Amino acid sequence: MRRVRYHRHGGPEVLCIEEAEAPEPGPGDLLIRTRAIGVTLPNVRKVRGGSDLPGLLGGELAGEVVGFGPEVTGFRVGDRVTAISFTGSYAELATAPAVLAERIPDGVSDVQALALVRSGHVALAALATARPTAGESVLITGAASGVGHLAVQLARLRGIGRVVAAVGSPEKADFVRSLGAHEVVTYDSESWGEPVDVVLEGVGGEVLPRALAALAPGGRMVFFGSGGGTVPAFDLLAGAKTVTGLTMARFASTQRERYDRHGEELWELALAGRLRPAVHAEIPLAEAAEAHRIIEARANLGKVVLRP
Repeated sequence: MRRVRYHRHGGPEVLCIEEAEAPEPGPGDLLIRTRAIGVTLPNVRKVRGGSDLPGLLGGELAGEVVGFGPEVTGFRVGDRVTAISFTGSYAELATAPAVLAERIPDGVSDVQALALVRSGHVALAALATARPTAGESVLITGAASGVGHLAVQLARLRGIGRVVAAVGSPEKADFVRSLGAHEVVTYDSESWGEPVDVVLEGVGGEVLPRALAALAPGGRMVFFGSGGGTVPAFDLLAGAKTVTGLTMARFASTQRERYDRHGEELWELALAGRLRPAVHAEIPLAEAAEAHRIIEARANLGKVVLRP
């Protein structure tokens, strides 16, 4: 099979395609022939540094079950699923824990399912953690990203009266407005408008303290980004603000019933045409470097997908 690997840290140019043996599914694992693979900012950052070499990239995928290891129940060969691979998703074949897999309904393509499920779970978990009410306002950073563009739509579907979308450039404004954002700001805007009650922050770095400053007194932020950053402690104290970290692994394991309900909600909304996952580009697996360039440049409007 073909897979993408990197043997030194650096930019997209260090990614290379190579031949490898098919992985063996372990206990509780599915073996999946990939049809669509998600490209995310955390993977771009991983290639830049901080990972063991040589490196493989894990993450979200969609495809067909072609085998499974011991202790797997509820799936069979031929099932179309979305899943998370921790051992290498940029490949023609990948293993993934069955507990993190979901069947794809008939009539939904692999690419559509990929753009919806994992990013939608993050968006719903962030909203569930923040618990905004209809009378409150919500700011979403990275609003044109795979997670962000779904969070904008889901906030509107929950009746939030003021949804503010924060993006990296003015060129993304029309896109996020078309999804329902009431207001759009760019990270370098002098003002982000009136303070908000809730921030869903998925960017990190220099955006994090700016997003915290956008919170009204007593406001709350859910941080789910991989970009790090520093939280000004005095701002928390003086504004009586709170920041909660979110990881999907913990959310799925500690709130499994809610996680499963979120999966049902995502499919229901998407099949009814009320939630529209956007795909920025579909790129061949062998051209993974180009996909990373798009993400690194923050040029994407929605999901960037690799196709084996």
